[in-house]
Amino acid sequence: MELQNKATSLWGNFFNVRMVQIRTFHMTWFAFFSCFFAWFGIAPLMVVVREELSLTKEQVGWTIIASVAVTIFARFLIGWICDRYGPRLTYTWLLILGALPVAGIGLANSFESFLIFRLLIGMIGASFVITQYHTSVMFAPNVVGTANATSAGWGNLGGGVTQFTMPLIFSAFVIGFGFTDAEAWRASMVVVGIVIFFTGFAYYFLTQDAPEGNYKDLRAKGKMQKKEKVTGAYFNAMKDYRVWVLFLIYGACFGIELTVNNVMALYFFDYFDLSMVAAGAVAASFGLMNIFARTLGGIFGDNFGALWGLKGRSFWLFIVLLGEGLALMLFSQMSVLFLALPTLIIFSLFTQMAEGATYSVVPFINKKALGAVAGIVGAGGNAGAVAAGFLFKGAMEWNDVFLIIGMVVVAASFLSFLVRFSPEREQEERIAFEKANMDILVAKAERANEAVKESLRIIKETEEEMAKSKKS
Repeated sequence: MELQNKATSLWGNFFNVRMVQIRTFHMTWFAFFSCFFAWFGIAPLMVVVREELSLTKEQVGWTIIASVAVTIFARFLIGWICDRYGPRLTYTWLLILGALPVAGIGLANSFESFLIFRLLIGMIGASFVITQYHTSVMFAPNVVGTANATSAGWGNLGGGVTQFTMPLIFSAFVIGFGFTDAEAWRASMVVVGIVIFFTGFAYYFLTQDAPEGNYKDLRAKGKMQKKEKVTGAYFNAMKDYRVWVLFLIYGACFGIELTVNNVMALYFFDYFDLSMVAAGAVAASFGLMNIFARTLGGIFGDNFGALWGLKGRSFWLFIVLLGEGLALMLFSQMSVLFLALPTLIIFSLFTQMAEGATYSVVPFINKKALGAVAGIVGAGGNAGAVAAGFLFKGAMEWNDVFLIIGMVVVAASFLSFLVRFSPEREQEERIAFEKANMDILVAKAERANEAVKESLRIIKETEEEMAKSKKS
């Protein structure tokens, strides 16, 4: 059954947190931001960790793989959990339980223990699926691409913010509290763990599963399919080849972003001879593009959808993926900082627009198994990161690795043409899109009518006051 009362506007109601849709939007992007910050919080401190734990290049490569590998399985599972128990409870428990390994990594004293904690921290990467799921059920077709892209983009922003914030927190513990380097990186991660722990409680009290209420109540009223049918819908979604095409496509964009978040600080430290803080700041420029780049991907996805239907969304996905691959190939050839930095920015712009474009398509694949589709496609991002991680683990120079990955992304862009929809589905979504736009016009007309009534009331009161004054 289709959920009702979805918001038809994001920017027009952006600060109206009394609307559960808008309040949920803000909570879900902040929760994802916190998770992303925690997920990659250790990356800019790896210069210190590598020295203290005496990690080899191969061991560093394994930690990169570990940080994203377990998330593949977590994302597959989390979509099913969302469909079954609702995004509110799912996010709450993921945040609370995920805080434990984030803070606990400070107990690591060897490569093996550090690797285990990196694996466990990777579980919170499944937060992305819940974020996309929750905004998909809260927003109508005319704006769902924008809402998905913005919530995910601002969440991904945590990967950029952590690149320069964590070295500053680390420095504050060293300079302000006299901690040793070994104590400071551990204390820094404890701080992050505490933040996401309390974010979990905030998510529980400030959101609900859908515009009309929580899944438990909606099922009791017969407004949603029963929990027992969720598993069947999940496996039906897995049979759809388009889900797996998007799985590969997302690996070619978000998977690359995950890899860049893990390696870029070390890349600029080793290849451009920058300090730890400077390398982190430069690497942060990649993630900071999320403040608007992913949103652009979603906005253009909605606009292409308005002009050419669902096939327009797929074509936009092809354009940005192709741009991403070409930009990465160019970046791999840069050997001086003043050329590498702007090229990195262009590469980041296309990468994050491709992510937004992907999830402007996802909500239309299978509405009965939204969690399944969102989870499987999201897992593709981590699968791509794992595959790329193996390249960074070997003896190949990292700039050559970037060149190879860029070629793979260019090839993957052509997969977008395989994401097709039936004429019936195109017509169905066109009607839903037009209905959402009509709802906006009706709402504007009602507000205008109320304004006219209020103006007439004021005029009438003024005339009555003037009449009274004349009599007196």
